[in-house]
Amino acid sequence: MRRETGGWLMVIAAITILVIYIIWPAWPGGKHPGLFGRALEVRPGLDIQGGLRVLLEAESAQPVTGDQMDQVRTIIERRVNSLGVAEPIVQRAGQNRIIIELPGVSDPQAAIDLVQQTALLEFVDFAKPPGCTATYPTAGQYIRTDRQVALLGTAPTATATTASNIAPTAAATLAATSEATAAATAEATAEATIAVTAAPTSEATAEATTAAIPRAMMRPAQGTPEPTTAATPEATTAPTSEATTAATTDAAATSEATAEATAEATASATPEVAAPGTKNNPLINPCTGQPFRTVMTGAGLSSADAGVRSGSTDYVVDFQLAGNEEAQRFASHTAANIGNAMAIVLDGEVLSAPTIQAALTTGGQITGGFTRDQAVNLSVQLRSGALPVSLKIESTEQIGASLGQQSVDASVRAGIIGVIGVFLFMLVYYRWAGLSAVLALLLFVGINFALYKYIPVTLTLSAITGFLISIGTAVDGNILVFERMKEELRAGRNTLKAIEIGFDRAWPSIRESNISTILIALVLYFFGGQFGASAVRGFAVTLILGLITNLFTAIVVTRTFLNVLVTLRGERASQLKLFGE
Repeated sequence: MRRETGGWLMVIAAITILVIYIIWPAWPGGKHPGLFGRALEVRPGLDIQGGLRVLLEAESAQPVTGDQMDQVRTIIERRVNSLGVAEPIVQRAGQNRIIIELPGVSDPQAAIDLVQQTALLEFVDFAKPPGCTATYPTAGQYIRTDRQVALLGTAPTATATTASNIAPTAAATLAATSEATAAATAEATAEATIAVTAAPTSEATAEATTAAIPRAMMRPAQGTPEPTTAATPEATTAPTSEATTAATTDAAATSEATAEATAEATASATPEVAAPGTKNNPLINPCTGQPFRTVMTGAGLSSADAGVRSGSTDYVVDFQLAGNEEAQRFASHTAANIGNAMAIVLDGEVLSAPTIQAALTTGGQITGGFTRDQAVNLSVQLRSGALPVSLKIESTEQIGASLGQQSVDASVRAGIIGVIGVFLFMLVYYRWAGLSAVLALLLFVGINFALYKYIPVTLTLSAITGFLISIGTAVDGNILVFERMKEELRAGRNTLKAIEIGFDRAWPSIRESNISTILIALVLYFFGGQFGASAVRGFAVTLILGLITNLFTAIVVTRTFLNVLVTLRGERASQLKLFGE
């Protein structure tokens, strides 16, 4: 056996062992230990395992541009990919809509919240000017800032109005002071520090605080229509008739009916107003009558990571400042405002309003009573960037697998039968040479499946199609080599020489054919990413992997096996009938 053949045989053996390790399913506990810190798992796509489909529409006071929607699509893709969702489909639909398909999502609402939130993080100046004694918003309330107006226009940050956002009349709001409210207000106004921040007040506390503060001290950003007073429309005034003046009983009845009608008319004429401090009625600075001033947005951060605050079980987000203009402005502001408050605001909602204790020039910590998932999602959103426009949900749909389990099982059986049929053809038609090709094809299938688990590749219907086509190219490469070898054997050359010349002559054709197909697949992959056609990208990925693997198995593996087979026959090598002829 040649030294070269022995070396390649060792390489093939090592690759085979690695492939078996990756694709072996029967690990203790049913979970693969992984490889190089990477989890190894098969990822079925949306058409095989089902998932979530969401239609989002841009919501902005100004016309939405195509560049903004392209940026939205890119940011959403980064957010979803950061959480490990396999092969999401994120594509534009029309001028201002985005379609998202997420396969295998176990928590649809969490996924929707992740992609829908604008994730506009702001550090807002809460320092009161001299002489102002107004009460500032507290955790859980919504505020309007100058940066929100500049980036998102005057449209509210909310995407929907719920019943909980509807407030009673002004009189009821002003009168909503009680022992519980006073306690909640005291708790909400207890400020923390940026170094060690207290957990925010609950939603109920925030609502109670809102109700306890007079409207003059918590002016909303948008004009709030005053509730209708007890003025009664003319149409509700009871008419006076001769019968009414003559019969006192009729008059009493009419008076009672008139009172009821007046009450109904007054109630119906009173407009329903969103409570101050909610998404649809954010608060502005009560001291200046203008939106609050934003010192820095999330663009001033270089990194953000979720973790647990030392000495507690609270989840927080630690951030580092970037070296840009916003970060420099933040550092200057904190240095000049030690002892004053600064609010941490996400999508208009105040998370906390700690007191600045020292100049922050490198980084800090965001607290807000987060759960683990909320902290992780916030860190992902901050790393991915804020959406340039707010999004509202047009529709959501939890979809099942379009193929169905029975169809999947039938497809797997059909694929296995097809591969076995190819193997039988190679064995019957090419005999010993066909055996070497079958062994090479088995390794070809194993290498591809191992790559799918390691990368990982999402196995959609289109991706499986690309894999099956690559099997066809692998078989075609072996057939091309064998036919060249037949020609050399008929010309009277011995077996080893026929193998060498046959592979040398077939290699340029196999190489050029595979490379040209790879180039076409790369074009499909590129344009699939540009237009959100993730199914096309899946097809291109599996086809490219198959073609590259084929360059190794069809030439190196098959040739090595043939050389080993001929060498084992010793002196009769030249007489070996590889093809049964």
